[in-house]
Amino acid sequence: MATAVLPPGPKGSPLFGVFPEFRKDPPLFLLNVARHHGDVAFFKMGSQKFYLLNRPEFVQDVLVTHNGKFQKSRIMQRAKVLLGEGLLTSEGQFHLRQRRLVQPAFHRQRIAGYAAAMVECAERSAARWTSGETRDISEEMMRLTLAIVAQTLFGAEVEEDADDIGRAMTDVLGMFNMMLIPFTEFLQKMPLPSMRRFERARAFLDKKIYSIINERRQSGDDRGDLLSMLLLAQDEQGDGGSMTDTQVRDEALTLFMAGHETTANALTWTWYLLSQHPDVERRLHEELRSVLGGGEPGFDNLPQLRYTGMVFAESMRLYPPAWALSRLAMQDHEIAGYHIPAGSLCMLSPYVMHRKPEYFPDPERFDPERWTPDAKDRRPKFSYFPFGGGPRMCIGERFAWTEGVLLLATIGQRWRMRLEPAQRVAHRAQITLRTRYGMRMQLEKL
Repeated sequence: MATAVLPPGPKGSPLFGVFPEFRKDPPLFLLNVARHHGDVAFFKMGSQKFYLLNRPEFVQDVLVTHNGKFQKSRIMQRAKVLLGEGLLTSEGQFHLRQRRLVQPAFHRQRIAGYAAAMVECAERSAARWTSGETRDISEEMMRLTLAIVAQTLFGAEVEEDADDIGRAMTDVLGMFNMMLIPFTEFLQKMPLPSMRRFERARAFLDKKIYSIINERRQSGDDRGDLLSMLLLAQDEQGDGGSMTDTQVRDEALTLFMAGHETTANALTWTWYLLSQHPDVERRLHEELRSVLGGGEPGFDNLPQLRYTGMVFAESMRLYPPAWALSRLAMQDHEIAGYHIPAGSLCMLSPYVMHRKPEYFPDPERFDPERWTPDAKDRRPKFSYFPFGGGPRMCIGERFAWTEGVLLLATIGQRWRMRLEPAQRVAHRAQITLRTRYGMRMQLEKL
């Protein structure tokens, strides 16, 4: 029987709850809540009740076992102002239908076909670099993954628009960050500078996406990419229908945004961590020389690039791009003997779980050896969940793993990066875990 007693947790102010403390550094706030108050903690922001759940079985309970009791949070519902009814924001039967239509683009054989384009974009990007120069690697990775997602998923070259698209994405993510503020529904209706920037960014991205859709509709070409599949897909298991231009736009923009932002952040943090751990970096280079012998990596090399994959996995443990997930309880629920009333938000944080010492001893230490097969087998499922889980697990997980390892291999066998001495390093938690001050690094040609 669930108890009516609330779990322990920080109190905060009567009006705003813990929001002022949360806003300063959301991941660190959640980490401190878990460390001081335990595996189930309660707090409020405004009138919203939050339950931070920090055990693998709790994550599985919400995302898998009882996923039908939960929906995406109101933050994602508010994100419909940009993403419409895309996979990140839609619910219920419509979401299942859209996922069925999009899923074939991420089958193994499709991703194998994308691998050559990933490597080609990485080679072209790194060819612009000069040994000894300093570049902001966070910007470089954003440009690179943007080119990849455009080419592999939409068959479109957007390098000439990369800076404008990058700025638009930053403005959009800034708006998402504002959506965390209590009473933001009212702020969205006010003529604030942030709202004007958001409207301009949305209009720019819409124009770009719709122009690609219109061009493809007119040509009728099936290029074997995601956009062709979206335009031609029929729901054979459901109503037999196809997508409208608006539905194609929603899915395209969702994947366009999610498909480059997360991997770019993961790679940026990986280059930083390698620069701070020369022994790991040296072993990575040894594997690349041994497996690739100076040649370009390919999809078939992935099983041999074991240590490279371990480095990428450990980087996403410390700096998971999706640092927190939240689910809105649509029904009353019980976890660990606590009653969670309908309307409450359950927070599940990879950033916090990945620092739980019982699963990851000395959790702040960067150690790819945590990802040997034996070490992985000793840990419970959902002690590590950078891509979520259950029916709403990130549809692009296999794409992201392939891209991350191939880009590390392509760039890593040619270049070494050293952190600029004056570079400040801190995270900035919006929807994804970005760098707060960029990541300026000195490039050394190998």
